[in-house]
Amino acid sequence: MIDDATLPMTGKKGLARIVLHVEMLDQSPKALPTPLAMSSIHSDQTPSPLPIRSSPPSSKLPGAASRPHPNPEFPTPKLRLKIHDLNHPGANIFFSTTNPSVALASSVSIVTSALYHPTSTNSHIPPTRSITLILRPMPGVAYTTGSSLDSDHKEIHFSLDYIASIPADPPNRQRDEILGVLVHEMVHCWQWNALGTAPGGLIEGVADFVRLKAGLSPPHWRKEGGGDWDAGYQHTGYFLDWVENKWGEGSVRALNEKLRDRKYSEKYFWNTLFRQGVEEMWEEYSESLKEHRTKGQGENEDVEDNDEGVLVERDVEEQELRENYAGDNEERPTPTYII
Repeated sequence: MIDDATLPMTGKKGLARIVLHVEMLDQSPKALPTPLAMSSIHSDQTPSPLPIRSSPPSSKLPGAASRPHPNPEFPTPKLRLKIHDLNHPGANIFFSTTNPSVALASSVSIVTSALYHPTSTNSHIPPTRSITLILRPMPGVAYTTGSSLDSDHKEIHFSLDYIASIPADPPNRQRDEILGVLVHEMVHCWQWNALGTAPGGLIEGVADFVRLKAGLSPPHWRKEGGGDWDAGYQHTGYFLDWVENKWGEGSVRALNEKLRDRKYSEKYFWNTLFRQGVEEMWEEYSESLKEHRTKGQGENEDVEDNDEGVLVERDVEEQELRENYAGDNEERPTPTYII
């Protein structure tokens, strides 16, 4: 600040010049005002960048995900129901014991969980888009086929005549048999088959293995040794259950995956999975049943009634029974799987 008394009498204009000159000389760089005041300042200088703000401290626990990701889910095909004769006794049993929507959806869940783990793409799972359950009078039990549209749309044909023949005793026998057949046939909608070259007995054995693991095996099923390992159905299903127990959970899932994208070769298939040939494995399985039977006799157990296994040869009568499951002889789209 300059006192007016110390200045010579140079006039107001001179004083203004002196004061302005002194004030400009005394100016020194000052901190910029707050952002709100900066808009009123005009300067030829380039403004300094604003300071980088540090992120506020996170309230999340260490290692916590920044954003939740949905768990992978299995595909959900469209489910349909057709019935040819509502007045058929089998139709009455079916609808009085079974909720079709729940039964079909639970069968899909049981099968896909047994054969696969879900991923974000599910590209390792067959692209089944729809499944139609058709209830109609026909010989046999049931069969699964691709629809006339394409093989991604499946049809399960279930015999009303067979449903009508299921005993009502013990309680829930009819319901469990219906669900068991549905699970067996549902496997054929989702399993791989080595590009159509896998043994039919292996395909049917996988279906009965899944039914067995679901707790839906019928009372007459027995573990059987002897004969061929790929005779199919529960004969092979119990063998696969033994494989699962011996080599660990997921063995049958790995077996199904092996059938996905290459043709079946017995030696390559079993040795690469289990480092052992299937005939050797079957012999070991049969011996385990024989040992159990011997032990049971030593302890006076009734092996036939405890469902623990017997060593038998498949008789002609049972073979004929399975052949009768082929149903009618009408032409059907391929592939077709028959229980």
